[in-house]
Amino acid sequence: MAELELSIRYQTTPARVGSMVMAALLPVWGLIIPFCLGLFLALIIQAPGDLPPVIASLVLSALILIPVLAVVVTAFFEDDRLLVSKEGLAFPLRMLSQLGFRRERLWSDLTAVSLKWGGTATFEPDDALVLHFRSDGSARLPLTAVPKADLEQLLLAIDVWGTGAKRAAELSDLHNVLLSENKGIEHLSYTQMWEEELSRRFSATNFVPLEPGRVLQNGRLKIVRQLAFGGLSAIYLAQRDGRDLVVLKEAVVPPSADEHSREKAAELFAREAQFLAKLNHPQIARVEDHFVEGGRNYLLLEYLPGQDLRQLVKQNGRQSEETVLIWANQVCEILQYLHGQEPPIIHRDLTPDNLVLREDGSVILIDFGAANEFVGTATGTLVGKQAYIAPEQFKGKAITQSDFYALGGTLHFLLTGDDPEALSVSHPREHRQELSLAVDDLVARLTSMDADGRPPSAQAIRQILARLMSEPAQLIEQTQ
Repeated sequence: MAELELSIRYQTTPARVGSMVMAALLPVWGLIIPFCLGLFLALIIQAPGDLPPVIASLVLSALILIPVLAVVVTAFFEDDRLLVSKEGLAFPLRMLSQLGFRRERLWSDLTAVSLKWGGTATFEPDDALVLHFRSDGSARLPLTAVPKADLEQLLLAIDVWGTGAKRAAELSDLHNVLLSENKGIEHLSYTQMWEEELSRRFSATNFVPLEPGRVLQNGRLKIVRQLAFGGLSAIYLAQRDGRDLVVLKEAVVPPSADEHSREKAAELFAREAQFLAKLNHPQIARVEDHFVEGGRNYLLLEYLPGQDLRQLVKQNGRQSEETVLIWANQVCEILQYLHGQEPPIIHRDLTPDNLVLREDGSVILIDFGAANEFVGTATGTLVGKQAYIAPEQFKGKAITQSDFYALGGTLHFLLTGDDPEALSVSHPREHRQELSLAVDDLVARLTSMDADGRPPSAQAIRQILARLMSEPAQLIEQTQ
């Protein structure tokens, strides 16, 4: 990633009210007053001497200024984005008075970050994050005005780029609460969290993930925080060369593995990493590098900001058929590209966790199964999310249709909000009666236990999706 830019949504209650008022008044300032302006100009042209010049000038100025001011006020209320980059922050227009009328601030200008927070995931109206700057002004951001997923991104940006600022100790607690909630971990006590943390880190495998602040490649990479870990692998958010954010995927061969298995796994990891690095598709996170350090193997991937589809469903609930079909078509486009390589690339780990929705509506594939295949080869065990693994993949014989089984499981999750049952044909309509028979049949075909019962190619699936998306009325009738 050449440069990271975040767009943080920020909308207070007064701003929402102001936007609603200006929208309600739109017929007045957007239609009636411009119409009156046209009539008044016509009157002046037809009878230039009937009105005194002073009165004519005042009326004309008012009729021009009112729409202009209305546009400015509307823009003022609807500017609901806080833009964040590695250089600094750009605040919404309505915060100018807080900031000494300087909208843009560099990270080097940030001196402190304070927090008023009750300590729970339910924010109170007075809870706020305050950014203090060396030059005039400070920015007070009510926590209720920022979506929790965006607030997590903002706290991460402060961790990465606001390193020169003094930060309240409570920021880490808030970040952990947001991370847990966004991942669907609800209402865990601190004791439970620590017990789970320790059990994961110090299991029988003796695999201990890297801690935040750890550096690799002679300081070139710095671990920011862990994104996920378990078994013999982990995924981290890291900073490269003190600037860009990247994703680091780690895989460890256990000491119990024999030398032949270790060598075979290392060869597979290096070969697949090199092959993946050659991929070039706008909806696939680039594999930028791979290396071995401290007896651990690493893949370095492009970091693409956004919300993964599991988080999205956890926060917003199951999705509509129309939306899921659009996403499915995008995923099939990715699979068509991967399976079209020579030899075909089988993803092996297509799940809602590995698909990220960006703000422009595009679905991005952010992870590959290379590290899982690496660990599985070394240990002789299958690594992956069982609910999304095809029967033949369980036997160690993954084929392109194995990715279609995982796609079907992913569609089931998006439509129902529940993971599919492992090693079974999925019928989302059993969990959600209003779904159409056509979509239920597609998911069932994709998750057929026999690979020959699934569509033969990603292109064939896209043809089915195109037909379904072009016949929404028929879908509705088929639910009856």
